[in-house]
Amino acid sequence: MTLVCVPIFVEDIDAALRDAVAARDAGADLVEWRIDTYFSGSTGSDTEDGVVVAELQRLLAESPLPAILTCRPTWEGGDYDGDDADRVALFEKLCTGESAPAYLDVELAAYTRSANIRQKIDLCVNHPKQIRDVRTKLILSIHDFKKRPDNLDRRLLEAYDAPACAVVKVAYRARSLRDNLDLFELTRGSPKPTIALGMGEFGLMSRVLAPKFGGYLTFASLRDSSGTAPGQPTVDELLNLYRFRSIGRETRIYGVIGWPVGHSLSPHVHNAGFEAVGHDGVYLPLPIAADENDAEASYLSFKTTVWALFRSEPILLAGASVTIPFKECLARMGDGIGQSGALIDVVDACGAANTIDVEINDWSAIPPFYSGHRVANTDAIAIEALARGDANSLAGSTVCLVGAGGVARAAAWICMDRGARVLVNNRSEQRALELVDGLRSRRDSSWEGDLGLISAQELIESQFDVYINCTPVGMKGGPDPDGLSIPVPDMPNVGPDTVFFDTVYNPVETPMLKAARERGCTTIDGVEMFVRQAAAQFELWTGKPAPVQLFDRICREKLASS
Repeated sequence: MTLVCVPIFVEDIDAALRDAVAARDAGADLVEWRIDTYFSGSTGSDTEDGVVVAELQRLLAESPLPAILTCRPTWEGGDYDGDDADRVALFEKLCTGESAPAYLDVELAAYTRSANIRQKIDLCVNHPKQIRDVRTKLILSIHDFKKRPDNLDRRLLEAYDAPACAVVKVAYRARSLRDNLDLFELTRGSPKPTIALGMGEFGLMSRVLAPKFGGYLTFASLRDSSGTAPGQPTVDELLNLYRFRSIGRETRIYGVIGWPVGHSLSPHVHNAGFEAVGHDGVYLPLPIAADENDAEASYLSFKTTVWALFRSEPILLAGASVTIPFKECLARMGDGIGQSGALIDVVDACGAANTIDVEINDWSAIPPFYSGHRVANTDAIAIEALARGDANSLAGSTVCLVGAGGVARAAAWICMDRGARVLVNNRSEQRALELVDGLRSRRDSSWEGDLGLISAQELIESQFDVYINCTPVGMKGGPDPDGLSIPVPDMPNVGPDTVFFDTVYNPVETPMLKAARERGCTTIDGVEMFVRQAAAQFELWTGKPAPVQLFDRICREKLASS
């Protein structure tokens, strides 16, 4: 079983012990006492040094969970700036009594640079040649807060070969999702228990999926502000959001691909849905860096990372949601195969996709037998269902779209395919023209006249049945959170029968929807859109009906609390 450890920086002994109780109550298996700043080295005063040692001995004696003792030096990312000799002397005092820690974490570089220090550390820990009874086990660790450590393979061999070493730990900053593949390989079949973790937002996968690949333990912070390394999830997120205790070798992996994705509600709804229907899966944020000034570079980054994750064993993702800015990238690299109804040909037709589904013929095989992937667009399903209620009611209606990205493409295609007349407005007229020309090129000439452009002034003076915002204007944390995506207050020709539909879901009531409600118009919020498209993805992946009411409740509760 992969253990969960909560690191705690020790500044006040009683406060640290209270945090340890909270970590135990939250479900952690261990705590790591980080004494980097509490112990600053020998003061020269026997009395003062004795008080520090006595307080740390009390900390260990009263710890409600087994503990890792760590005093990390500044040269390896910690806060201890004293001499190695002083901290090793402290280790000797703390590891030999009744209150000895379960583990002592020492940097491999410190352990190997001096024979004298190595011999003293060996006396502090359980060692094959140790005559006296010592309960503390040695963790030899390697850290790099910038990149994959140089000469990592050689350094790992040094750690594995050390007789006193019980556990090997390596943690470095992951610079892309592909770094997780290397980290998982380190834990599989390693000669000693191994901890291999990626730091930063790209490394979350390595922390959450440690049980799937045999990691000895993973770290989780007690609260958002108390992490000891970039990218640590909280213990609540790890155990409850990602259902860490239920992850095993056969657990299927899903995620949301985009840039950025830290704000996404998708992990909350899909993980809760998997639990509700008994599906052995876990859903993660999967960030892929994008360059808004270089579309081709973004596409290549997306393509290479997606193929690595979907075709490289041991990851082999079972499915993914794809969001901004990669929906058109997915359609470009996908095969355009839909499932049923509105999904048929939608990817080819609109040039945008938001869902990947992996076809696995035998999940029990090692590795599972992979036969291909399918891409789909569930945005189209959601828009169709919400805009007019059923598949036939869009016929003969008029729709105004604001925006020209992936969601706008899906909206334009499905509305026209169901018989509506669609006009598009976008801040960049060239971008809107590309959308119109692109969709026309994918259909026969019968679509001519069903799709066109509308200027900002014409938008104000217009009278459509449905207005759909497909831009991030009004989105919390977006480029214009207080802006009106559609100038509802200036539009004289709207009324109770006019539908205003926002694809933005945070906040639930955007400035545009608020203005439309105040004018007495019908409104559809982005949560409804999000839930519908997520439900279609869920059913595609699991083959089971999605718990739609659960999805909706979770979204609205999360948004209300934030």
